[in-house]
Amino acid sequence: MRCLTHPLLRRLLGLSPQCVPWGLSQSKGPILSPKRSSLRQSCSARPGVLTATDVVNYWQKVFETNGIPEAQESSEYIVSFVLGAKTFQSLNSESLHAPVTAVQQEQIQQLSNKRLERMPVQYVLGEWDFQDLTLKMRPPVFIPRPETEDLVSLVVEEESQKCEKNSGLCFPVHVPHPLILEIGCGSGAIALSLLRKLPQSRVIAVDKEKAAVDLTRENAYRLQLQDRIHILHHDVSYSSAKQLLLWGPVDFIVSNPPYVFHEDMASLDAEILCYEDLDALDGGDDGMRVIKTILALAPSLLKDSGSVFLEVDPRHPNMVENWLQAHPNFLLVLHAIHKDFCGKPRFLHIQNQSR
Repeated sequence: MRCLTHPLLRRLLGLSPQCVPWGLSQSKGPILSPKRSSLRQSCSARPGVLTATDVVNYWQKVFETNGIPEAQESSEYIVSFVLGAKTFQSLNSESLHAPVTAVQQEQIQQLSNKRLERMPVQYVLGEWDFQDLTLKMRPPVFIPRPETEDLVSLVVEEESQKCEKNSGLCFPVHVPHPLILEIGCGSGAIALSLLRKLPQSRVIAVDKEKAAVDLTRENAYRLQLQDRIHILHHDVSYSSAKQLLLWGPVDFIVSNPPYVFHEDMASLDAEILCYEDLDALDGGDDGMRVIKTILALAPSLLKDSGSVFLEVDPRHPNMVENWLQAHPNFLLVLHAIHKDFCGKPRFLHIQNQSR
């Protein structure tokens, strides 16, 4: 599993410089010119031979000199990708010590030049791992963060508990295969992971951006999951219930909606500001613009025992609970708050109480 530790992936709010042309400093280009001749001159241990380690060390220095975050990890991912591996650590001894060919050096240079423009590694490589899937990535479609994997796990766990409760009954009832609605599918990371984890499930995936819909569809076909997913190009609003009830009421609504407070948008990392769809991040003044829409729609979309699972800002759990209490007619209750791997309240489980 490839997973960066930089705030670009670990948290949405970063302190990196704001976006400047090409994501670099105010100079006209990289401080250290990334040319193959310089690469050869910097690696003298085996004259005329450049190994994977040599190339990683060189590009790490280039990235560090140019202020590129996660310089070592960026260099390792790019080099290992060109050499056909997921991570640098997974390269075998033969690959580590074999000469890097001129063609491979050229490929590495082209990808590294993109990273020098502050393009996120996921876009540079054109693919990234999420759960046990390798997904195609391209700008400006939102890059799935590693903490969102926990959102998938929570839905899978809830469905498993439902099945266990039913099987423990004296007279088990027929339980239809789970129907899931994802709002804001992006690359399809959540929807497709749920299809893989829950083999009997079906998913309706919705996004207002055509680029996201197209990428989700491409990833679904690549993973041969296209027969169990319906992908809609649709901007969800308070009047969207009819369009979303394609297969009837759903068991789960799951979403990693835009939840960044608008005033915090300017503080996001340069990689985000320059390349990602900011509409997929900006949640309005209180970060709850889309969250409120989802909750308002939920009673019309959920089965009686259905649930909503949301990824939110750590400031949102109390805000969501207060909002639900102010709208008792929705018959929704905040059932559980789950923390992310940093110990911050990040995921909400909201249950439909209309039964």
